[in-house]
Amino acid sequence: MREQNKKSDKGDLEERIVMVNRCSKVVKGGRRFSFSAVVVVGDKAGRVGYGFGKANEVPDAIRKGGEIARRNMITVTMNDTTIPHEVTGGFDGGKVLLRPAAPGTGVIAGGGMRAVLEVAGVRDILGKSLGSSNRLNVVKATIQALAGLRSREVIYAGRGIPA
Repeated sequence: MREQNKKSDKGDLEERIVMVNRCSKVVKGGRRFSFSAVVVVGDKAGRVGYGFGKANEVPDAIRKGGEIARRNMITVTMNDTTIPHEVTGGFDGGKVLLRPAAPGTGVIAGGGMRAVLEVAGVRDILGKSLGSSNRLNVVKATIQALAGLRSREVIYAGRGIPA
């Protein structure tokens, strides 16, 4: 399923549907289908979150995923249009590598990683997905990597070096 963009009315957040999955349960009368959706929400100014919604209908799963994403937003440390330093992130089998890029490079990343980085507001970055290609795990690994970013001032303060 292709990613979809939707402007939200709540605080000018952009919502992207990374994937929708159909699940089936075999019952006496046949099969019962349910759906799950991975949704990424961000304000394109350094805040991003993801949600995993499950329901019996696709629109309900997407709505639930968006609500969960809004509740679980993190703030991303940025350096102009890129990230301050190279960082890796992992979740289960999904591993990602994010590198800062020169202005004008654009977002060089694929799959769920691109959706997370674009709604977070990162405009110049190099990303590589290593390990699993499971989109949910790649999204979680990307969020974990972005949460691990620290500014130069924070790193210096932790080491006791005047900035």
